[in-house]
Amino acid sequence: MNRWILTTALAFALAAGAPAAEAKNTLRWSSQGDALTADPHAQNEGPTNSFNLTVHEPLLYRNRDMKLEPALALTWKAINPTTWEFKLRQGVTFHDGSKFTAEDVVFSFKRAQMPSSDHRNSLDTIADVKKVDDYTVHFVTKAPNPILPNQITQIAVMSKAWAEKNKVEKPQDYKNKEETYAVRNAMGTGPFKIVRRDPGIETVLARNAAWWGWKTAQGGGNVDEIVYKPIKNNATRMAALLSGEIDFVLDPPVQDLDRIKRDPKLKVLEIAQDRSIFLGMDQGRAELRYSDIKGKNPFADKRVRQAMNLAIDRDTIKRVVMRGLSAPAGLVTAPAINGYTKELDTPTKANVDAAKKLLADAGYPQGFSTKLDCPNDRYNNDEQICQAVVGMLGKIGVKVQLDSQSKTLHFPKIQKRDTDFYLLGWGVPTFDSHYVFNFLYQSKGSWNATGYKSDNLDKLTADMAGEIDAAKRNALIAAAWKQAKDDVVYLPLHHQVIAWAMAKKVDMPILMNDQPQFRYAKIAAAPAKKNN
Repeated sequence: MNRWILTTALAFALAAGAPAAEAKNTLRWSSQGDALTADPHAQNEGPTNSFNLTVHEPLLYRNRDMKLEPALALTWKAINPTTWEFKLRQGVTFHDGSKFTAEDVVFSFKRAQMPSSDHRNSLDTIADVKKVDDYTVHFVTKAPNPILPNQITQIAVMSKAWAEKNKVEKPQDYKNKEETYAVRNAMGTGPFKIVRRDPGIETVLARNAAWWGWKTAQGGGNVDEIVYKPIKNNATRMAALLSGEIDFVLDPPVQDLDRIKRDPKLKVLEIAQDRSIFLGMDQGRAELRYSDIKGKNPFADKRVRQAMNLAIDRDTIKRVVMRGLSAPAGLVTAPAINGYTKELDTPTKANVDAAKKLLADAGYPQGFSTKLDCPNDRYNNDEQICQAVVGMLGKIGVKVQLDSQSKTLHFPKIQKRDTDFYLLGWGVPTFDSHYVFNFLYQSKGSWNATGYKSDNLDKLTADMAGEIDAAKRNALIAAAWKQAKDDVVYLPLHHQVIAWAMAKKVDMPILMNDQPQFRYAKIAAAPAKKNN
């Protein structure tokens, strides 16, 4: 017999007797915009935090119900009015096999407090972070801080040794487009580790088999590999889901939800989010950068801000643009947040005639021109919201040029204060109003691009951070919200209602912070094929 035939026959015989390789559970997913950076402290943005906290871990997680639960810290308690003690989880290793200890926690939190960190406002009450022993850390605060555990759920713990080795001891300066090793590389303790990262194209993550949480309440998922591909175009993203090319879409277009729900292979999950969408105006400059009014700033006049607020028809935005998936808002904070009040959240009803009168009273009977900066790949129908606002403001004589662009360009504009008028969304990972005031309203807030400054509101923000009596603290928050609304600092549009679309074989809980937790994700086994 021919040697080739013998060899081939033997190969087939061996193959027939060999056990089949176990199928890999790969979750393929998409959204309109990628994470901004792999540096976990450089940008405090939802999708960026979500990605980084899949590779890294915080001291404390939020569970399915957004309650605090142990992550790298097992226990936490205040041992005196200005010291919180965290006992760390032992036996945890980074993806390179090195041990996780208190040294990494101290390093990470001090890094996250640096000027180039976008998380620094969350940690501004911390005076020091001290290692007590290898698995005990003390957080010393400048004043009593009853909500410190809530403030650290988005702070990723990095390997000190890895950061020093790769010269990334400081966070990337994102707004000035700094390039560092940490922009595209990461090495944490999290449930998944980076295999390949090609920003804007594809990211591949592999299961970290050594992760401590797979058999605990913090885990339970069976995904072996995650393949993420950002697809900006709505139609293309939906086609990929409908064809089975991808299994999960974080941000399905609201206009496509009915079609997805009718597909027997797919399902849609919906939940009210902890995020509010709003418009900011630079009311602090003497003259706007992009306006036909010279020598003064229309936004500095409260009557102009009130007029613009009255011009916006939030019910129409909900019905036409959002297809019902929004809750018109009067506050820049959602109902799930401590300090929220339904009374203050009553949205302003559109009244074009009243808006025109206010503009005329302010000295702008013919209106004025301005430019609206808007992202087109971050929030649900963000560009369409801005287009609707442009038309509504036009009815009262405010002529708006829309500048719509990727969030990679939009957010640095806000952070560098290079915008007069902008759309922004704000989620609240602490589930407490202090977070909103600290970032958006207080005069040194890192995302306050309005130029708004109030000594009284600054004091209220500082006082609510340190007040341990719940009733007194909530009274401070209520006073701050009343002032913020009276001063018309922002123009609230709506609180987001989010939808996730996925294949029915995928089991993953939708979370109100809109951050997928792949540690929970399960993929059902394909049904066995019947032999004829």
